[in-house]
Amino acid sequence: MYKLSEVQIDGQIKKNRALSSIKSDTGATKLVTWAAGLALSLTLLGAYAADELPEGAVRITTEELTWKPGRVPGHEIAALIGDSSKPGPYVERVKFPANSISQAHSHPEARAYTIISGTWYVGYGDKFDPAKLKALPAGSFYTEPANVNHFSQIKEDDVVVQIVGGGPTATRFVDPANAPKK
Repeated sequence: MYKLSEVQIDGQIKKNRALSSIKSDTGATKLVTWAAGLALSLTLLGAYAADELPEGAVRITTEELTWKPGRVPGHEIAALIGDSSKPGPYVERVKFPANSISQAHSHPEARAYTIISGTWYVGYGDKFDPAKLKALPAGSFYTEPANVNHFSQIKEDDVVVQIVGGGPTATRFVDPANAPKK
């Protein structure tokens, strides 16, 4: 399941253990392990100059992100690695507009979230309940097990989260009447 890869930095060979594949039914622990390996890989690769970027490496600034319309009206997605609509690992950023609520829903895959900007309010259950929300400011992290109902609210400012998961993904609303219309 793991493979060693080598990266040359300042004339020294560094070994990095990275996950070679991830399945959509992977648990949160394996997902976090994969995300940590990916972060280490990207950190080690960050030592390369722009003209020395190795094949398969990804290095992108915030200004270079390509935002596209999300799966839900008002949301925007910037794919960093992979494609969340296809089988395999993915990393994407999702921008949520201020003053919005995502009603109770679930996803078929385990996910790991990092809040990049703003404050994300998230709770678990079959119905939106403000009393169950926890405020997660920028820099916070949490995992979301597969098929667990949850909901979120964005208050004053837009929020950007980074999601790591194994596709293909989907969003299943507890009450289909709450599913946003495109």
